[in-house]
Amino acid sequence: MNFVKPLLLVVAAVGLAACDPVGPDKSRDRQSIDRDDLTGMKAGIWVDPNGCDHWIIDDGVEGYLSARLDKYGKPVCSGIAPPTIATGDFKGGSTSIIGDPL
Repeated sequence: MNFVKPLLLVVAAVGLAACDPVGPDKSRDRQSIDRDDLTGMKAGIWVDPNGCDHWIIDDGVEGYLSARLDKYGKPVCSGIAPPTIATGDFKGGSTSIIGDPL
């Protein structure tokens, strides 16, 4: 029973050592399978339940979402699609080998 705690500590240390810190540059997809520059992907628009727009990118493994804001920092609610619907080529530009079932 005395070897269980040290074994768990070693497993936890190895697991944490495998984590890749993201750092300040959030413009790159850091997934080990399909690393890409996010600027090469195409964004679509997802409309939240309140009717406001969000930029959305889906590369098959991960998804990225951020609020669509005007130049004053206020949310854009364009009415481009019904609430909870995504529109546009938000999967475009992805070279992922793992498909998205949706």
